[in-house]
Amino acid sequence: MAGMQRSEEQGTRNGIQALEMAFSGVQSRRQDVENTKQGMMQALQGSDGGAFQKLLDSWDEHAEIISKNLQDMINQLNETLRAKGMTQGSSNEAVNQAYSQSQTIFDGLMGSTAGK
Repeated sequence: MAGMQRSEEQGTRNGIQALEMAFSGVQSRRQDVENTKQGMMQALQGSDGGAFQKLLDSWDEHAEIISKNLQDMINQLNETLRAKGMTQGSSNEAVNQAYSQSQTIFDGLMGSTAGK
């Protein structure tokens, strides 16, 4: 029984780690896209620029949904470990802090704090 519990715990931890890596990757790509958008918006104007803006905005909306779903899955797996009396599966605080930081950077690039 103990071997099965350890195996289940390790599988859950591996799942958490994979989800955290995916979350980090999505956040990194979002930042890359935002940087590209800022550079391209200066070069593209008219209908081309508008279409490009809409495309990147749509992509970011989808990426936000994916990020939220990944975070929800990480939280659920951590809760599963806690409910079974196992130790914390990941540093929830670190994940939440990275998410908050990426959102702050994104908001800044979107102009809410730009130029201040």
